Amino acid sequence: MAWSMDMGIDLGTASVLVYIKGKGIVLNEPSVVAIEQHTRKVLTVGENAQQMLGRTPGNIIALRPLKEGVIADFDLTEAMLKHFIYKVSKKPRLIKPRVIVCIPAGTTSVEKKAVIEAVTRTGAREAYLIEEPRAAALGAGMEIFEPSGSMIVDIGGGTTDIAVLSLGETVISTSVRVGGDKFDEAIIRYLKKEQNLLIGERSAEQLKIEVGSAFPDSELQAMEVRGRDLTNGLPRSLEVCTEQIREAISEPLLVIIQGVRQVLERTPPELAGDIIEKGIILTGGGAMLEGIYKLIAEQTSVPVYLAEDPVGCVAKGTGRALDHLDRFAETLIHPRSRFGIAKEARN
Repeated sequence: MAWSMDMGIDLGTASVLVYIKGKGIVLNEPSVVAIEQHTRKVLTVGENAQQMLGRTPGNIIALRPLKEGVIADFDLTEAMLKHFIYKVSKKPRLIKPRVIVCIPAGTTSVEKKAVIEAVTRTGAREAYLIEEPRAAALGAGMEIFEPSGSMIVDIGGGTTDIAVLSLGETVISTSVRVGGDKFDEAIIRYLKKEQNLLIGERSAEQLKIEVGSAFPDSELQAMEVRGRDLTNGLPRSLEVCTEQIREAISEPLLVIIQGVRQVLERTPPELAGDIIEKGIILTGGGAMLEGIYKLIAEQTSVPVYLAEDPVGCVAKGTGRALDHLDRFAETLIHPRSRFGIAKEARN
């Protein structure tokens, strides 16, 4: 007898999280695919492929099929989704699940279509899309269905989604294509320019996590990083401190601050009053950067709070939508709605 396993997918630039109805988050792996360069045969996906970034021989390349929150390589995204769905379901031939996938707030109709096609081709019975800010707010436990303004800032790997919600709907939103990956790129550029040292993506990410900070009052720390000296081409070690990382990531942080301010400036006065009272909630992996909540609070004069389990909020939000699909269906994007409002989701 056939059976289904409904699931929610946080299809992120940096990582993919899968939520299964009744089980919670069952998978959290990097959005990386390793392929044979000439045949484009998929060799491995996720954690194993992540270990290969920057360390592969000439005939193997490790790629991220999503860039800045959107699908950059359709075939690899489909292969990655199939791999993860197979991994969590164990019995793919018996399963025709309903799947909800999160998308950034500023996703175009073409990009929405690409996501839905990728999901349906993995064998999903029904595919729905939900905007990341709404899923993040649900996962953070915010009561977005009340007639009151709630503000969420979801800082992911490729994008930062900012939204004001009320009565379960998005009132004002924006999506800036800046996230954790841009922090890493900024660190690489800074060390290249200021220290003549070239480091890889993984080293930059480790620096960001270990000694990174967005606010001046953070505890000063230092970490040794290894890379290639650009003056003589030889390997070199360098001690990098918190102040250097803060200086390096100041530009992408400013873009996020500007996005938050723009949304606040466009928010209706009554909802703005609610936000001042309740504060802004931060979610996403980028929200775990030391002191970022303090920086946003200082720049906006609004209280800012870090959600519990910021990385898992979006995936948990898809789970909440799955649990109450009859309530959410009318506001989810569905193929028969021509990528607008789902009309047949309750069937």
